Amino acid sequence: MTSIFRTVMGAAFEDLHPQLQRRFSVGLVSGEACVGRGVMDHIWHGGAFVKPFLALGATRNILVPRTGRNVPFVIENVPYADTYGRETVTFVRTFHLPGRPRRFDAQMVLSPKGDRILDYLGTHQHLASDLHFHAEPDGSLLIRSGEHRFREGVVDVRVPELIGATAEVRESYDDATDRFRIQVRVVNDYFGPLFGYSGSFEATYTDIRACGVRRGLRPVREESRA
Repeated sequence: MTSIFRTVMGAAFEDLHPQLQRRFSVGLVSGEACVGRGVMDHIWHGGAFVKPFLALGATRNILVPRTGRNVPFVIENVPYADTYGRETVTFVRTFHLPGRPRRFDAQMVLSPKGDRILDYLGTHQHLASDLHFHAEPDGSLLIRSGEHRFREGVVDVRVPELIGATAEVRESYDDATDRFRIQVRVVNDYFGPLFGYSGSFEATYTDIRACGVRRGLRPVREESRA
């Protein structure tokens, strides 16, 4: 048994930088959670037409409707078993923007076939995306989203490309500064770049058997469909 990320990447997991291997080994087997604390050098979004969609998503902790520079942030990667018994790892990002913090929530689980990660977005997991993980030649990790689905009650539909988007996440480790670096871009095929951020952080690891999952980290509603 191993982490859900090592499972989906197979032998390619060994091509990641050792610090990335440890960070993405968090899980119920390792017994470790990872908390990153750092600074986003830049949080940006596209043209004015994007703002209503970002504002709507923000009501369920999906995306961030604000821009900023040198924004302190925290990312919490905590494993737990969800209501349906699946190992789940939180990717909860809190951006400490002026006025009040903004959250971008995601919960990741392994697909039934073990060939991809399912990324449930927001407080109610209404949006689900396929994620594909790749080790780059320099030891960094590239994550690309695939199909997006909207799920609520009996509704289970594919999000059309016109209003959907592709997310690309690049995470690396900088040996010179002993910090992780991250860059995220969300792009629509028709309208171009919608949202993104870039920055760096330091990581600490804790024993989940001692600290557990803090209140408010799990979603309000959990989706059973994979």
